[in-house]
Amino acid sequence: MDVLVLAFLLAVVAAGVWFAQRSRAPLVRVVDMDLSPAALPKYALLSFLRGAVAYLFSLAFTLVYGTVAAKSRAAERVMIPLLDVLQGIPVLGFMPGLVLGMIALFPDSNVGLELACIIMIFTGQVWNMTFSFHGSLRAIPTELVEVSTVYGSSAWRKFTRLELPASAIGLIWNSMMSMAGGWFFLMINEAFQLNKKDYRLPGIGSYMSVAYERGDGQAICLAILAMTFVIVATDQLIWRPLVAWSEKFRVEELGSGKKPTSWVLDLLRRSKALGRLRAMGRPRPDGPGAAAEPAREAGRTRRPATGGRALAVLGWLISSAIVLGSGYGALRLLGLLGTLPASQWGTITAGLGLTVLRTIAALLVGALWTVPVGVAIGLDPRMARLTLPVVQVLASFPAPMVFPLFTGVLVDRLGLSFSWSCTLLTLFGAQWYVLFNVIAGASSIPGDLREVATVFGTRGLGRWRRLYLPAIFPHLLVGLITSAGGAWNAAIVTEYQQTGSRVITAFGLGSLISQATDAGDYALLAGSVLALTVTIVLLNRFVWKRLYRWSDERFSLNR
Repeated sequence: MDVLVLAFLLAVVAAGVWFAQRSRAPLVRVVDMDLSPAALPKYALLSFLRGAVAYLFSLAFTLVYGTVAAKSRAAERVMIPLLDVLQGIPVLGFMPGLVLGMIALFPDSNVGLELACIIMIFTGQVWNMTFSFHGSLRAIPTELVEVSTVYGSSAWRKFTRLELPASAIGLIWNSMMSMAGGWFFLMINEAFQLNKKDYRLPGIGSYMSVAYERGDGQAICLAILAMTFVIVATDQLIWRPLVAWSEKFRVEELGSGKKPTSWVLDLLRRSKALGRLRAMGRPRPDGPGAAAEPAREAGRTRRPATGGRALAVLGWLISSAIVLGSGYGALRLLGLLGTLPASQWGTITAGLGLTVLRTIAALLVGALWTVPVGVAIGLDPRMARLTLPVVQVLASFPAPMVFPLFTGVLVDRLGLSFSWSCTLLTLFGAQWYVLFNVIAGASSIPGDLREVATVFGTRGLGRWRRLYLPAIFPHLLVGLITSAGGAWNAAIVTEYQQTGSRVITAFGLGSLISQATDAGDYALLAGSVLALTVTIVLLNRFVWKRLYRWSDERFSLNR
């Protein structure tokens, strides 16, 4: 077993070194993609490594941003609405500037293109994780926070011993969904084109894009199989072990039935080398570390708590930096909008209205089936073991890779109008955020509450109304917010599809953004993104913010 663990670690290091060396290679304007089956493993590994690096950035951002927003109410008033706005800005809204800027910074190597691609994947991952982590911190029972304060725990000790464990289950489940969100724009990120110029990077996304361009059905099927393999391997080797490991942080006094298991975690627990490493990190009961621990704890109780003030200062620094950056961008945006003809604003408004209607329809239809299914999966570990691998593949698979196939079935075979078809495709890309958050909420319902409901004979609709819906509502709300952000981005892909020489569009803001990007019409692109941003701000102010406050007051366990 120790040999397998060592081999795995060496493989990770080798993959990281190889990826770094490729990134520093000279910049190639046109990448010649090899559609042979032998090239797929290399492309799959490159795509996976980009997603992994982006996830590490997302996790670091989540832990810092979520903690500061949860600890500083003043900073929270700026940071959370800003987060909601950022997650709704479409990828194509800032991708052109990002790609051109990165290439200007690194004109002689692939570093700029790789960084641009990783940042794009980052924007598909980070918002869902940050919302989940922030919500988990706000939902920690007040009694636990007070106990930690009474014992004089430092800010770091409180973070590692209370806050991270309390948020582990939700963060891991949402990390799974965030990886899926990062895969969503794989074809666009790796095969980006701007004003007829090609900024392609080798990977599964580029492989699929070229396969569609050439009409190579065998290559399309191989890419789908390769992507499925990557998703299943990631689930079995990373997410399943983390889900099973996170069960140790569940807060309940009664057993909750059979818990999730992982063959990988079982193998790791049998490793003697890892066992020795864990033992080295623990103070011995009769050792000097244990003798000094009470003195350290006593010292903490006499020191004034400065963690709260430091977090408040950090929150204001982050907020100020974001506001200043946004102000500079706003000035540049005003100059660009001055060149947009007045007649275009009417077109933007009409397209925005249709896209909003499609998004609302997708959210409602998605919630209708994801709530009962998510609760059923979250409450039954056996069902979770059977269904989650399938759900994980469906949710993680980059939907734009198969949108042309679905469009062909819905439009060409079934005769459905493309305007309705793109609504269904938007649903396919956004519904998984709701499902995974509901599963996380249902799986974190304490067994104590379920036992009490059973003792009092609460069944059927009464059990849903008094236990399940109130318990999952904070998670459901986070899922709906992040799903809305995913739906805005999905609209760009679903309303404008180009396969080879065939272009099919449905009028809406998404198709306007895609057309403006293809044509290099930066004024129309800026106007469309601005209209979408204003809409998101209004929705946040009058819908999500009120629901968030109501959820925090009515359904948090610390109330």
